[in-house]
Amino acid sequence: MAKRGWRNSLAAELSAEFAGTLILILFGCGVVAQVVAGGLGDHDSIAWAWGLGVTFGVYTAARISGAHLNPAVTLALAAFKGFSWSKVVPYALAQTLGAFVAALLVRWNYSEVLAKFDPGHTFKSQFVFSTLPGNGVNPISEWGALRDQIIGTAILLFLIFAVTDMLNTPPGANMGAFIIGLIVVAIGMAWGTDAGYAINPARDFGPRLASFITGYGTAWRDQYGNIYFWVPIVGPFIGGLLGAALYKYLIGNFLTRDGDLPTEPGRVPAPEGNR
Repeated sequence: MAKRGWRNSLAAELSAEFAGTLILILFGCGVVAQVVAGGLGDHDSIAWAWGLGVTFGVYTAARISGAHLNPAVTLALAAFKGFSWSKVVPYALAQTLGAFVAALLVRWNYSEVLAKFDPGHTFKSQFVFSTLPGNGVNPISEWGALRDQIIGTAILLFLIFAVTDMLNTPPGANMGAFIIGLIVVAIGMAWGTDAGYAINPARDFGPRLASFITGYGTAWRDQYGNIYFWVPIVGPFIGGLLGAALYKYLIGNFLTRDGDLPTEPGRVPAPEGNR
C-alpha cells in the first residue's frame, strides 16, 4: 500500500516532471552546444534533437504526471482541461528545476568546447542555454520576440490539444509522444528565426539561470542590453492560453461523446471508445 500511495502522490508527479524535463533539456541544450560550439550539425540537427528530446521526455513522465514538461502546458490544462490549479506552481517549479539541472550538466560536459569557442562566455555562446531575439543576429526587438513567442506557443498548445483529444483522432499505438515531438520539430523549422522557439518558460529560465551562475554575466539581457529574460516566460504563457482557447472554441466544442457528426466524404469517424 505504501508503494502504491507513493506512486499516486504529488511527489511522484513532481519527480516525473523533473525527470522528463531534464531529459528534454539534455538533448535540447546539448545539441545546440554541439552545433554552435562544436561545429557539428546545423539548424535541422537542432530542430530534430529538440523534438526527439520532447518525445523521450514525454515517454519518461507520461504515465505518472502526464508529462507536461512546460509550465505553459500546465497552465493551459488547468484553464481548459480541469487540471488541478493547486498543482500548477509545483509542476512549474519541478519543470524549471529539471531544466536547470540538465543545463548544468550540459555546461559541465561542454565546458572545454565552450571555453575554446567563446572564452569570454558572451552572447556568442549564450544561446546554447537560453534564447535571444533574432538568435542574437537578426534585428528583432524584444517586442518582436514576444509576438513570436505568443504565436509559436499558441501553435504548440493548439496542436497538443488536438492530438491528445480523445474525441478527435488521437494517435494510436502509444504514438502520441512521437507526434508531439514532431510538432516541436515543425515549429523549430518554421518559427525559429525571431526568438529561437523557446515556447516553454522552464526550458528558457532554468538553463538561463544555470548559465548565469556558471559565468554568463549577461544572461538576463539581450544583445542590445535590454532586460530580456521575461519574454520567453510571458510570451509562452499568453500564447499557450490563446492556443488552447482557439482549439476549444474552433474544434473542441464541436466534438461529441454521444455520437459522430454526420458522415461526409473525407471525415474521420470518432474513435470506437468515444461514440
